[in-house]
Amino acid sequence: MSGLLKQIIKNRRFGLKGLAAVAVMFFLGGFILSPGTGHIAASTAVNPVSAVQEPAGEVPVTSPFTALAEKLTPSVVNVKVVKIDKAGYPGADVPGDPFGEFFKRFFDDPRSMPNRPVQGAGSGVIISADGTILTNNHVVEGAREVTVTLNDKQELPAQVVGRDPKTDLAVLKIKAGKDLPYAVMGDSDQLKVGDWVMAIGNPFGLSHTVTSGIVSAKGRVIGAGPYDDFIQTDASINPGNSGGPLFNMKGEVVGVNTAIIPDARGIGFAIPIDTAKPLIPQLVSKGEVTRGYLGVNIQSMTPDLASSLNLAGPKGALVADVVPGGPADKAGIKRGDVIVAFGGKEVSDSHDLPALVAATPLGREVDVKLVRDGNETQVTAKIARLEQEESTVAEQKQPAHGKWGLQLRDITPELGSQLGLKSNQGVLVAGVQPGSPADHASIQQGDVILEVNHHPVNSAEELRNRVEGAGNSVLVLVKSSQGTRFVVLKG
Repeated sequence: MSGLLKQIIKNRRFGLKGLAAVAVMFFLGGFILSPGTGHIAASTAVNPVSAVQEPAGEVPVTSPFTALAEKLTPSVVNVKVVKIDKAGYPGADVPGDPFGEFFKRFFDDPRSMPNRPVQGAGSGVIISADGTILTNNHVVEGAREVTVTLNDKQELPAQVVGRDPKTDLAVLKIKAGKDLPYAVMGDSDQLKVGDWVMAIGNPFGLSHTVTSGIVSAKGRVIGAGPYDDFIQTDASINPGNSGGPLFNMKGEVVGVNTAIIPDARGIGFAIPIDTAKPLIPQLVSKGEVTRGYLGVNIQSMTPDLASSLNLAGPKGALVADVVPGGPADKAGIKRGDVIVAFGGKEVSDSHDLPALVAATPLGREVDVKLVRDGNETQVTAKIARLEQEESTVAEQKQPAHGKWGLQLRDITPELGSQLGLKSNQGVLVAGVQPGSPADHASIQQGDVILEVNHHPVNSAEELRNRVEGAGNSVLVLVKSSQGTRFVVLKG
C-alpha cells in the first residue's frame, strides 16, 4: 500500500476519485476476492473493501458484496399477499398472534381501513430446489392469495404449507417446473458481534434490494413473543424486508429479517436461522410446530430477588408457579426453586429455559438442576406437549392506601371463580398508589397476592399482618394476567 501511495504522489495523473478510493482503502484496510474459484474469501477477511490492481489512471474499488449479491439474489423472492385487513393494519407487514401489539407498534399505519381487502408485500428465501420458501408468519397470516415473484420476474402462486406464530415463521411452496436456485442455511450461533452481514429483500416494493452492515448484537429480547432471541443488525431493513434472508459473508442464511423500530436508523432484527432449522421439517410435514412443555411459570432473577432468596447472585430462572399435574409438578419442582441447568445446558437467565424446553422431544426424560433453599439438587422431568392456555384478568376500581400503596380485597367464592382461583386463595389488589413501593414493583390493580415471604396469605388482614413485621423489604408472590412472579417491595 505504501508503494502505491508513493506512486500516486509521483504520478499526478490521478483524479479526485482515485485519491478518494485510496483513502477508503487506507481507512478500511483492504479486502481480497479469490480469483477464478467462484468462492468469496470473505470468511477470513477483516473488512469488505477489496485490494486494487496497479492503477492506469483511476483506482477501481470492488466490494465483496458484489459477488455475494450476484450469487445469492436468485434465491430471494418477493411475496405478495391479499388479505382482509380486520385489524386495520397495512398489507403483509402486519401482526399475527402473538405478535399483535408488538407489530402494531412496529408497523402501524392509521391510513388503513379495517374489513377491506388489502395488498401487501414481504420477502422470502428459497431453501430447497423444489420451491420450498422460508418467510415470516406475519407476512402470510390470514392471506387469501399468496403470489411469489422470482428474480427472473416469473410470478407463481404459492401455498402456505405451515405457520408458527410463536416464532413468526412460515413455509411456502411453489411449483416452478424446474429446480430453483436456493440458499444454504448457516450457523447463526457462530455469528459474532461485528461480523459483516447482507440483507436482500423487497422494502417498500423495491424488488431485490441489497443492503449490508454488521451484527450489532445477539440475543435481543424485544417483547415480540415467548421465544425472543433476535439478531440485531444495522443493515437497512424496512417494511417489505420481512421474511427475507440475512446472509453471512460465506453466503449462508444466518437470519430471517423480521422487525424494525420506527424512526430508528440502523436498528433491525432478524430471527436466528438456528431457531428456524429444527422447526422447518415440522412445518413442512405437519403444518405446525409441536413443542415440549415443562409446566412452570418462570421469571428472571434480579439482585433483589437473589438477596431475598439467599442466593449468591441473580442467575437462573426463578420458578414463580408450577402447573398442578404437569411435568414439573410430577418431578418435584416447587415454587421458589431456581432452575440453573436443563438437560445438561446452563440456564443463566429465564430467557434461556423456554427455548430449551420447547426443543425437547415429547416424552423425553430430562435432568433439571435446581437451587432450593440455597442447596443445589437435581430432578428428572418427563416432557409433555405444550398446549394453549387461557388467562383471566381481574379489574377493580378502588383507591389505594397504606405504607406499601396497596388497596386489598378478600377473594369471595364468586370472585375466585371469575379469577380462576379457589376461595380463600390469595388477596386481590383492588388499587395501587402511584409512586408507592407496590407501584415501583410493577404490581397492578387486578393482581392477586398469593404469598408474603413464602407464607401463603388468604385474607387482606393476614397479608397486612405479614408485611407489618417484615421490615423494609418484603418478598411477595403475585399472580397476574401475565402469569405468576416474585417481586420485592422496598419500604
